[in-house]
Amino acid sequence: MTKAERWRRYWDRKSAGYDAEMGVWDRRLFGDSREWACGQADGEVLEVAAGTGLNLPHYPAEVTLTGLDLSDGMLAIARDRARRLGRPVTLRVGDAHRLPFADGSFDAVVCTFGLCAIPDPAAAVGEMARVLRPDGRLILVDHVASSSRLVRAVQWLVELASVPLAGEHFRRRPLKLVEALGLPVERRERFKLGLVERLVARKIS
Repeated sequence: MTKAERWRRYWDRKSAGYDAEMGVWDRRLFGDSREWACGQADGEVLEVAAGTGLNLPHYPAEVTLTGLDLSDGMLAIARDRARRLGRPVTLRVGDAHRLPFADGSFDAVVCTFGLCAIPDPAAAVGEMARVLRPDGRLILVDHVASSSRLVRAVQWLVELASVPLAGEHFRRRPLKLVEALGLPVERRERFKLGLVERLVARKIS
C-alpha cells in the first residue's frame, strides 16, 4: 500500500465522525475562521482539502466553486451537504501535491485546516499558487505553532503521537511557505495564543 492509499483509507474511515470533531474545534478554537476565509473568495474558486464540505454554507452565492479532497468518503458527505444546501459545486478526488488543473485556472484558492495534515505542505502551497491566475488570492487558515514557548512544547509532545498515527502536525507555519514563494501577504490574523493563523496572499504574476 502506498502512502497516499494509506492516508486515503484513513480519511475515509474518519469521515463519519469528522463533522462532530471539527464542530468542537470550531466552537472552542477556530471561531469564525470558515466564514472569514470563504468571504474573501470570489470568481472561480478552488477549495483544496474540501473534506465533508463544512465550508460550503459560507461561500458567496455568486462564486463558481470546485472542491478537491484525497478521500471519496469525505466527498460523499460533501456531495450530500451540497445537495441539501442547493449549492452548485464540482467535487473531485485528487492529490494536493499534484492538482489536476492547468496553470492559472482559478481566481482564488482556499484551504482551511488542511495543510496541517497534507504530507508535503510546501508542494501543496506551490501547487495552489500555480493554479492561481495573476492577481488571484490564496486564502489559508490553519492551526499553527503557538506564539507561547510552553504551548509549543506541548504541541511537540502531542506530535509524537499525532504525526505517526494520523499525519497531524501542530507546529507548521503556512505563512512561511507563502513568503518563500514571494507572494505578498495582504492580510494576516493570529489569535488564541497564536494557535490559529489566517491569511490572504496575492499572486502578482
